Amino acid sequence: MEANKILSSDFLDIVFDGRNKEYGAYELRRTYNKRVWKALGITVVAAVVIAGLVVLKSQMKSTVKEKVKMEEVTIQEIKPEEKKEEPLPPPPPPPPKQEPPPKIETKAFTPPKIVKDEEVKEPPPVQEELKDTKIGTINQEGVKDLGIVVPPAGVDGGKGIVETKPVEKEPEIFTKVEKDAEYNGNWPRYLETNLRGEVPVENGATTGNYQVVVQFVVDVQGNVSDVKVIKDPGFGMGAEAVRVIKRSGKWKPAIQNGREVKAYRKQPITFQVSE
Repeated sequence: MEANKILSSDFLDIVFDGRNKEYGAYELRRTYNKRVWKALGITVVAAVVIAGLVVLKSQMKSTVKEKVKMEEVTIQEIKPEEKKEEPLPPPPPPPPKQEPPPKIETKAFTPPKIVKDEEVKEPPPVQEELKDTKIGTINQEGVKDLGIVVPPAGVDGGKGIVETKPVEKEPEIFTKVEKDAEYNGNWPRYLETNLRGEVPVENGATTGNYQVVVQFVVDVQGNVSDVKVIKDPGFGMGAEAVRVIKRSGKWKPAIQNGREVKAYRKQPITFQVSE
């Protein structure tokens, strides 16, 4: 290479001066920087696309599958009520003295017999004496028979009391118990598995937390009844909670004073809708 061209030529031309530039090494070295920047640019673009796809996929999952948050009812400790000493009731009055029925005056019946007048020892009573008396086998002094009917002794003590059958009362429904009714299994798992978290989104609910409170009754056989919503934010969440609780099956009854009782139970359920 001529001396006057050395200063204006680049390093690659000086190295390959007088050599075969068509072989390929010259072209590879000349385009090296361009190829490095091109590869770096492709790598950056690919990384950005992959990161974008990961973020988009996570957002799609969060909008399709809403979270259902379940809160158990807090059972407060119930202190037994202090028993007040009540005064003893007064003794019942003594039963009324049963007086024997009064004796009715009777006259002895004399069978008719035809004899001479001088042979009559005891004449029969005259008709006037028999108006207010009864005919008997003996003569007995007492009250006149005025047609009063005396109730026979020994039948209700003469009081005329009519026996009635006791009316069966409905069992009491407790609102506070020593031990609340329990589900036969994993209750939070049952709710999370069966509640449809997409219900509020399908009904137009916006982002936020929505709490539903459901009240129901568990009887001594463990049957669930009277399921109703006492706090409903809308968007179909109350009806969804009622549907799932009605299908929960048998429960363990509540306990009060060591025995199974019919009692209320409240269940709050929180629906969480994310963006």
